[in-house]
Amino acid sequence: MKIIRNIIVVLALSAVAVATSACPEKGPAEKAGEKVDKAVDKTKDAAKDVAKDVKK
Repeated sequence: MKIIRNIIVVLALSAVAVATSACPEKGPAEKAGEKVDKAVDKTKDAAKDVAKDVKK
């Protein structure tokens, strides 16, 4: 059982290493995702500002 657990740990760490060392350039999906994230953040900020104005 210890051998199987060790193999699983090694495979998991290898998968993480491969995933984090992938292509350093951002693809179009990542760029689009960042734009969506920024838009959501701006919307949240605007909603907070409106909520503050309503409370006054």
